[in-house]
This record gives sequence, structure tokens and C-alpha cells, in this order.
Amino acid sequence: MRGVTKRFVIVGGVAAGATAAARLRRLDEDAEIILLERGPYVSFANCGLPYHIAGDIEKRSKLLLQTPEGFFSRYRVTVKLNSEAVSIDRSEKAITLQTGERVPYDYLILAQGGSPVVPSLPGVELPHVFKLWTIPDMDAINRYIKEKGPKKAVVVGGGFIGLETAEAFVKRGLQVTIVELMDRLMPNLDLPYGRRIAERFEAEGAKVLVGKGLSAIEEKQVILQDGTELAADLVLISVGVRPNVELAKRAGLPLGPTGALQVDSYLRTEDPCIWAAGDMVEVVSRVLGNRVRIPLAGPANRQGRIAATNAMASLAKELGLEAPKPVPYRGALGTSVVKIFDETVASTGLSLEGAKRGGIQAREATILKPNHATYYPGYEDILLTLVYEESTGRLLGAQALGKAGVEKRIDAVAVALFAGLTVEDLTEIDFAYAPPYSSANDPLNIAAFAASNARSGYCPLASIDELLPWIRGSVKVGATAYQALSPTAISKEGRGESGKEEPNPSQAPLFLDVRTYGEFQREHLAGTLHIPLDELRDRLEELPSGRPVRVISNGGYEGHLATRLLRQKGFGDVANCSGGWAVLRLLPGIPIERD
Repeated sequence: MRGVTKRFVIVGGVAAGATAAARLRRLDEDAEIILLERGPYVSFANCGLPYHIAGDIEKRSKLLLQTPEGFFSRYRVTVKLNSEAVSIDRSEKAITLQTGERVPYDYLILAQGGSPVVPSLPGVELPHVFKLWTIPDMDAINRYIKEKGPKKAVVVGGGFIGLETAEAFVKRGLQVTIVELMDRLMPNLDLPYGRRIAERFEAEGAKVLVGKGLSAIEEKQVILQDGTELAADLVLISVGVRPNVELAKRAGLPLGPTGALQVDSYLRTEDPCIWAAGDMVEVVSRVLGNRVRIPLAGPANRQGRIAATNAMASLAKELGLEAPKPVPYRGALGTSVVKIFDETVASTGLSLEGAKRGGIQAREATILKPNHATYYPGYEDILLTLVYEESTGRLLGAQALGKAGVEKRIDAVAVALFAGLTVEDLTEIDFAYAPPYSSANDPLNIAAFAASNARSGYCPLASIDELLPWIRGSVKVGATAYQALSPTAISKEGRGESGKEEPNPSQAPLFLDVRTYGEFQREHLAGTLHIPLDELRDRLEELPSGRPVRVISNGGYEGHLATRLLRQKGFGDVANCSGGWAVLRLLPGIPIERD
């Protein structure tokens, strides 16, 4: 703003801070902008660190997005590296650095991000134990592998960074074991996806242990809480991210219920001269409307841009000048994607479990469909789940896994979530179609058809959360047959000696597998009745009347056809197993037979 010089100080670089600095300069050529970064790099691609370890990104320099000299040359932003802010004097409007230097400000943007959680366990300070968050972390891992030649690595934590780094270690020739405290890898996804990811790692020779916690680290091994000992010459700790809020706390700025810094819808803190953005702040979930932490690069970049815009708008209002209007940050969806060797896993919004934890009566519809027309060569199957509110059909989230076309489907659902669309709306959306890219009805349309049909009662779905109790409540009937039970198949009086409810075999639904003979023989649920779809009309007498029927197909479609056929033939309680065998085979405790 010509003729007026105000000082903007930004604490933290990388995603939110560097973006905020560049945005401030685009808004005001005359503002004084100072960026304080406690580390040795102002802006680097932290999401690319595992890929450099893997060798996918060969040149380390590619990860260095900007230097202090480059920032000053292009934006006239003064960058102070290795400059840790230790206190904020809000009354005097000044930052004190660890060197004792005081840096005055007119407006302040906090963008200190987060730090990896390092549990307080014996051995975490040993020289072969690492985290991966910064360029120096990456350099230390690469140097250790080159100089020490480790053979066996244990990765503690099955989230984004843990899995990306585990893959990198596999590519570097290490024997890798992944240890995850929860019951699946990628705990933000529903169970079938976590188990499918584990299968992919195991196919590459890695070992996966879920439901296991770490007890101690020793020079040549790690010890789990159950006493298991795992050989390890290299250990990576990747169990979570905590917001860097110590500076804000010391300044008296309030934190929110998530433990992150509290900001309003304009990313302003309690102090009218201080904004904040990135991993250190809590934001609103676009789906639930509650306060959440979403430590992802995309939201951090956008928040940095918005915080800078609103800080500049505040200055303009103070001076009575024309400036950009304040921009609210309307929340985040948590859209994410991760590469698992040659496969892609992506999600947006809520998982089914996440929706239920949020108090929503939610359902899911899962399909397995080719990513494009099957008559065009090279198609690959996509496992795709839509999560929706049962009463309204409002989309709540989606998950997908496959080798091609995964992220574009999830991105489309992210837009639908932002717009508040329903599964019925999704059935009508025109997606781009040509044989090399999709089918006339895109997999998203098909998944939405399944959800819409379930809501209307046209074709009920036995959902993932219902399949789990059936399997866990399975009982042996006769010498070899198993019948899985629905949650309603628990007799109120049927309590065993333990006092827990026990299944009532007389109420068990019949599993009907309508896959082909070849598909059934490869593997199937023990005790199922097998009638291929094309023979079903001629063999209806083999189905007991009055018995609930749950239909298993390969990926859901043939099950839909069979369910419609049976319901029109007078079978009342019939439901199609959501996702078919593609999902059912991934559930824990399932009795599988192979002919």
C-alpha cells in the first residue's frame, strides 16, 4: 500500500508460512515482510522426502523449493534461517529469538506446523533410530544406509509417512517389518482398505504386524508390548504428528479441544494482530462441522494464503484503504492419496467408522469395477466405497484403491462433498467418458446407484459394519459348515457362561455365492451355498424358504442381479453383500476354503 510501510512477521516456513509470505507480497509491494524459520531451509518439499530415499527423486536439490536468496530476489522477503522464536510480547508486539534478538511486528502470522510424535520409550535416542520430517532427517537416514549398510528395518506406524518410508526401504533392499498399534494400516480408512494395503506390502516381502505396540528399542532389535522381539538395524518412528503450539501457549493464546491453536473462521487467533495457519491450527470439518486437526500440505498452503489475505485486509481497514475482502476458511475434507508400490489409495471426508464416531447414522456402498471399458486393453479394477447418511443420502466420504484412475474419482467426490451433494445427485453427474478412460457409467455412478438402490429398498446392501459382526459371530454348524450371523441373530436370552451374548444358529442367514465355478473354487466362504448367477432361476428350490439370504458376488454387480431376482421370486429378507468377495475376503476371522 503505497506510502504506508507495515511490518509483517511470519514464524515458520515450508508450506503455510512460505505461501503466506508470497501472498503478502502480491497484495502489497511496499510491505516489509520477515520470515523466521528455526530450521536450515525456508521451503522444501517435505512430502517428497520418502521418494528421495527410495530413489524415485534422484536429485536432492529438487526438494529445495526456495532459498533465502531466491525468496528475496523474487519477493523481497527477508528470511532468517536457524532463528527460533521463543516468546511473543503481545503488548509490545515483538518476537524474541533464541539469540536474544527482538523482532518487532505490526501483524504476525504463525505457521510453525507440526512435529513427529516420538514416544518416551527406552532406546529412542539410539543412533539407528530415526524420524522423517525434515531435510536433515532424510539426509541422516540416507547417510546411515550408505555407511552402515543395515539389513533389517522396523517401521513403527502405518500412516502416510510410515508406509511411504517402508516402501522406500523395501526398494533399497532392506527387510522391512511394519508395526502398527491399531488393527490396520492407514487407520483413517475402513478395515478392508487397511488389510488390502497390508497384503500389498506382504507381496513385496515386507512383514506387517497390526494391533502391536512398541515397548523398547535395543541396539539390534525392538521389543513389542507382548514380548515379541524383532531384529532391527534401522528403526523409523512414525506414530503421529503433534502441533507446534508451545510459542503460542507461552503467549497466552488459547488452544482448542484438539490441542491445536484455536483460530476463528478467518484464521485469526484471540489476538487481533495474530493469525495462524497450517498443521498447528485446528479447523472445521466440512463434513461434521466439528473442530479437527488435518496435518496435510494442501490445506496448509490454502490456509497460508487466506491468513495473509486477511492480515492484509485488516491493515487496509485500519488505514481506511481499499484492499481485498476478508476470506473465511470454510473447513477441510482431509482429502488424501498415497502410493503403495504400483497401487494408489485415496480418500476424502469420513470413513464409515469415522461417520459413526461422529454420531451420524451412516451406511456405505462398495463396488469393484474396472477403471475403464473392459473392451479397451489395460483396464484395472478399482475398489471404491461411498459413505453416506442413511436418512438423507448426503455424501459423507469415499475411499478407493487400485492401479489406475483412483485419485480422480476421489477428487470428484471431494467436489461433491464440498457442494453438499447426495448419492442420488452422484447418479446423475456426467463424467468424462471414452473407452481408454472410463465407462458410459463411471464407477462413481455405479457406486452411487448401489447406495441409492439400498436407500430406496430396491436392492438392500449388507454393509461392511454388518459383515464384521457376522464373521466375528460365526458358529460351526455340523462337521464343516459355517454360518455367519447378522447383528440381529443374537438371542436376548442367549448368554453364555461369560455373560456375553452368543449367536443363535437358528437365525443365521444363508450365504449364497453366485460367482462362477472357477471363482468359487479359487476361494470362498466356508459353508456357503454356491449357485452361479446364470443357474439361479433354475435352482431356486435349493434355497430354504423363510431364511435370510446374503448374496456374495465378485464385486457387487452380479450380487445386485441375484438380489433383485430373489426378491421378485418371493424371498423377503435378501441383501447384497457390499463389495462382494473383494471385501468379504479381507475381513478378519473369515473361514476361507479353497477347492
